[in-house]
Amino acid sequence: MISLPLTLKLKQTMNKLKLIIVSAMFAAACGQPVDTKKTEQVNDNSDQRFDGFKDRFIENLWKIYPSWASSQGYHRYDSILVVPSEESRAKENAFVQANLDSLKAYDLAKLSSNNKTDYYLIENQLKELLWNNQSYKSYEWNPSDYNVVSGIAELLNGTYDKLDERLMGIYGRLKNAPAYYESAEKYIKNPTKVHTQLGMEQNLNSVSVLEKDLVDSVKKSGLSEPVKKEFQTRINSAVKSVKAYAEWLKTMKNDTPRSFHLGKELFEPKFQFDIQSRFTAEEIYNRAVQRKKELHKEMYKLSIQLADKYKCKVDAKDTLKTIRTVIDAISLKHVNRDSFQADIEKRIPQLVEYIKQKNLIYIDPAKPLVVRKEPAYMAGVAGASINAPGPYDKNGNTYYNVGSLSSWPAEKAESYLREYNYYVLQILSIHEAIPGHYTQLVYSNQSPSLIKSLFGNGAMVEGWAVYTERMMMESGYGNNEPEMWLMYYKWHLRAVCNTILDYSVHVLGMEKDDALKLLMDEAFQQKAEAEGKWRRVSLTQVQLCSYFTGFTEIYDLREELKQKMGDKFNLKAFHEKFLSYGSTPVKYIRELMLEDLNSEKTQSK
Repeated sequence: MISLPLTLKLKQTMNKLKLIIVSAMFAAACGQPVDTKKTEQVNDNSDQRFDGFKDRFIENLWKIYPSWASSQGYHRYDSILVVPSEESRAKENAFVQANLDSLKAYDLAKLSSNNKTDYYLIENQLKELLWNNQSYKSYEWNPSDYNVVSGIAELLNGTYDKLDERLMGIYGRLKNAPAYYESAEKYIKNPTKVHTQLGMEQNLNSVSVLEKDLVDSVKKSGLSEPVKKEFQTRINSAVKSVKAYAEWLKTMKNDTPRSFHLGKELFEPKFQFDIQSRFTAEEIYNRAVQRKKELHKEMYKLSIQLADKYKCKVDAKDTLKTIRTVIDAISLKHVNRDSFQADIEKRIPQLVEYIKQKNLIYIDPAKPLVVRKEPAYMAGVAGASINAPGPYDKNGNTYYNVGSLSSWPAEKAESYLREYNYYVLQILSIHEAIPGHYTQLVYSNQSPSLIKSLFGNGAMVEGWAVYTERMMMESGYGNNEPEMWLMYYKWHLRAVCNTILDYSVHVLGMEKDDALKLLMDEAFQQKAEAEGKWRRVSLTQVQLCSYFTGFTEIYDLREELKQKMGDKFNLKAFHEKFLSYGSTPVKYIRELMLEDLNSEKTQSK
């Protein structure tokens, strides 16, 4: 899944200001974007001044966070690797405070609607950065925060410039690698066991990028021999530092490791910063618990309908057992592990064709989607994810990363394949690619607001992907087969239980046995999937809430607009207008769309 949840790692998988403020509509007749240069006339001077502030803010932001800039396709500072220190953190805090003070100069009442949302996004981002440094402090307890190779791999695999130019950015960055890891060891205090293990694994897994991929690229480059020689020296030094850091993590003495349970004191503010929902964390948790009950009822009805076909016994006294029995029987239909990625590749054009036939949303054929094996430096958290180009690199490839099963034991691989069976694998590609993450991120990069592209809201991004699953099923995808619906409900239950699990673990203190019981007995997940989700909730916080929270807000908005618009409601137009606002928190998109609707009603009178 996209990772997708902004921490000090700066959410490179989920982040998306010359800002022309628009109500960004797409032509319903043909699905093509219309000209959106017309701005809202609220207060020209205020908006112009704010636009200037945003330009300066972003340029200064990249000076403080050059690696983040590179990940978004802004490559002026590719050669800079900031060494974590008291001085660098003081610069961050000073930057944040100065810009929070600057925001106070703008009267929200005099800004256009879209500029207001940019204001809110900037303010939220700045406050979160400050909170990260002063309260969250993952740089002290999460060793996986420190990894120079992931950024180097992105530069090496980029298409934004010639190889020699990309290599020179890496060349400059490598110089500070030893000092970077030395500083990391100084700042890490009482880390959690799971984050220590992840930091060790990811850094060791990434060494091959330096020792093989980078070395091979330098050899075939047009760089001079003296530069190649010095390049190799820096690579050797970086490899030594990465391995030394991993070994230090492996052997460090930590008798009283910090618990990975975040606690309510940190979870609640992190939820507000990351999710930016109309609801509190507790409210979303309660809605998820209620939704789980509703899904169990629907799934039991379908299971009774399918029981005879799959020769399964119905147990009226144990409805969950009946559901599990039918799901297990259907799950035997799955691809071979050697064709897992190939099947996903085959599904993409089929999904595009289906959406065209149903006229659900415009899919830009000029934006490439590349299915690839998950890179080693990304392994360890999720089995499938999307990597989209940043807003400065809009023509770059979007990668659909698929985890490999080749090295897995047969039993574990079979469990995983049953989880991602014939039906669920289709829903996975709807979620990750068409019309889920891939489609949304293409629209986000077309957003006229660079702020909305850069500070992408995880709940909106993940919520859209979960929403499209439901929308595709409603449109008749899978020919309304009861097996498809049952597996969809099982998959949707996954998003629901993500929220229940996240809140239960980090706020209510749930431990592994109860977590596995929830996932396996009540969400009907295979053991391998449940074990993986336990690992994920141990390593992340709040992000698992984003799926159900975003879905709930998007679906509620759609149904609200359908009720208000009646026969004038157009599903395709809704989708394209919703996405035109970029990766903005749904609560702000809701305000803008309702505002537009009220304005249209007023003008029609």
